[in-house]
Amino acid sequence: MGLSITSDLSEKDDVLKPIIEVVNLPHLVSTQDVFHDLMSCIIEQQIHYRSTKKTFAKLLQKSEIELLTPDNFSVLEEKALTDVKLSGRKYETMVQVLEFFQQNAIDWQNITDEEVRKTLGSIKGVGKWTIDMILLYTLERDNIFPVDDYHLKQLMVKLYKLDPKTKLAANMKVIAEHWEPYRSYGVKYLLAFKEFEKAQAKLK
Repeated sequence: MGLSITSDLSEKDDVLKPIIEVVNLPHLVSTQDVFHDLMSCIIEQQIHYRSTKKTFAKLLQKSEIELLTPDNFSVLEEKALTDVKLSGRKYETMVQVLEFFQQNAIDWQNITDEEVRKTLGSIKGVGKWTIDMILLYTLERDNIFPVDDYHLKQLMVKLYKLDPKTKLAANMKVIAEHWEPYRSYGVKYLLAFKEFEKAQAKLK
């Protein structure tokens, strides 16, 4: 990420400015693999880049799989998936995702954000938040704002003094408009600030 992005965000948002000055974004290496990351979202209810439980990583390790694909999914299912208590609904979503990727070859890097949303949204059980995580972390798109993210809501209520009971989503979007066209970075700085605060609290 270039200095121009952080400067742009700092100039546009007085709340983000001091956060950017003290927080370093974690270095996350994206898999760039939509299937792998979708499955992590379904299994953990969190994309693995942000997971603290590391359930998905443990399942992969037990299955001796580095990158989950439609071709090796049966190995995960046989060797490790029984270790996790999955609801029938979750398992059905996984089956839907598996079947979609077995039947379709999508060039994810060369389609627009909206095309990604439309394509993934056609899979039964894949919701808006999950798609936002794929756009934000897997495909690393610059201008994603996951308004339904629980932790992001908490942070923005606290830092921007928003009323959680009155038009919260709309008010969050208004603030994020100032981050255009780099909303993803505003989101990542806020989430990194949460971890920064946790680390500071442990030092006290």
